[in-house]
Amino acid sequence: MKDQDCEVVFARLSEYLDQELPAATCEELVRHIQDCAPCVEFVDSLRKSVGLHRSYRPTDDLPAISPTVKQSLRETYRRMLEARASGRTD
Repeated sequence: MKDQDCEVVFARLSEYLDQELPAATCEELVRHIQDCAPCVEFVDSLRKSVGLHRSYRPTDDLPAISPTVKQSLRETYRRMLEARASGRTD
């Protein structure tokens, strides 16, 4: 993989970051990445994305919807269904 095309390197990066490649393949990827600015940028971006994904924890504390907003949503939904039934495209 000495003259490896960046597209091929990009295709193997997830396997590389997940440590699923043979050591020799990893060494070849590292050599390419070290000498290729676009690959360095891509790897850094991918690492950040994976890190953010792993650290994300959804919250259960969602804000409550007020009764007024709920009623407005129901009315809007009802009008939309009536418009569909009558063929209108309001």
